[in-house]
Amino acid sequence: MPDFVRYAPDLESAQPDERETIEGLKAQFGKIIDTTLADYGRGVRAVHAKAHGIARGTLTILGDLPPELAQGLFAHGGRYEAMLRFSTNPGDILDDAIALPRGLALKVLGVEGERLPGSERDTTQDFVMVNAPAFIAKDAAQFLGNLKLLAKTTDRAEGGKKLLSATLRGVEAGLEAVGLESATLKSMGGAPQVHPLGQTYFSQTAFRYGDRVAKFQIRPVAPALLALHDAHVDTKGRPDAIREDVDAALSRHGGTWELRVQLCTDVAAMPVEDATVEWDQGASPYRTVALIDVPAQPGWDTERQALDEALAFSPWHGLAAHQPLGNINRARRESYRYSADRRRGANGCPLHEPLPD
Repeated sequence: MPDFVRYAPDLESAQPDERETIEGLKAQFGKIIDTTLADYGRGVRAVHAKAHGIARGTLTILGDLPPELAQGLFAHGGRYEAMLRFSTNPGDILDDAIALPRGLALKVLGVEGERLPGSERDTTQDFVMVNAPAFIAKDAAQFLGNLKLLAKTTDRAEGGKKLLSATLRGVEAGLEAVGLESATLKSMGGAPQVHPLGQTYFSQTAFRYGDRVAKFQIRPVAPALLALHDAHVDTKGRPDAIREDVDAALSRHGGTWELRVQLCTDVAAMPVEDATVEWDQGASPYRTVALIDVPAQPGWDTERQALDEALAFSPWHGLAAHQPLGNINRARRESYRYSADRRRGANGCPLHEPLPD
């Protein structure tokens, strides 16, 4: 067995400019929300504004996990209600012809235990993921630079964005044909137009995993989902094509995913502070700790739209045993809460953490 790194507070190293960066992120989130509020007449998320599907199901934690995996939420076998939200990353609600990275947020309900600061009254555990193993920005300061550009282009020139996306998809496809890819091109509109239900999603950033350190992954395992891995979404004349295809697939067959954990074995090769580094799966493979089962159901309807408006997701909704680690995650704590508060204030409608039935 590899020697798994033990969690210790000194694995993190805060930078002197983090407070300034966090305030900058909050300011840009505010600009995005103000822009979209003026256009849509309601507050939407500053990132991942457009939902493509909401699903309800169960998270079943495997029993008899080895000690290094039996940590925190996963210390004992059990069954929890869960919600999944599929999305794309901008803060404006764009035509699906603009090809962008996919997001998946998982909310586990009825989770008891010592809580993270700010979520003491809640009983949920959130996992926020994207269909790429590494983050596009090395740290929060670089992420702020990207967000400033996003704020300037929010809800502007959608026709130009569609043309640019078509061009970038061609460039990205050429790179992938020779075994290369560009996270930057994908984030600008060059992502493959793939079906969200067939994708594998990654936390990208590191987390405390009880007395260890880990990253998370959600991978489809049901045959009907695996068949969607390379499925192309036809967006021609269909501005909500992804939502329509997700709704059709979930209504037909639902799905099953594995929640998996990659434990850190070397803090130099698997850094906590640099989110652009993909941890070597040869040195430490992802290992399954739970199954997510979603029965056949609609992926989108009026009930789910209302639920989407009432929910907020953050890696800081959860147990102290799964504390988010690193520069990006520290910046997310205040900026995500700020975004949710601005959205709640704009809509005059409280956001709330759901309780199990």
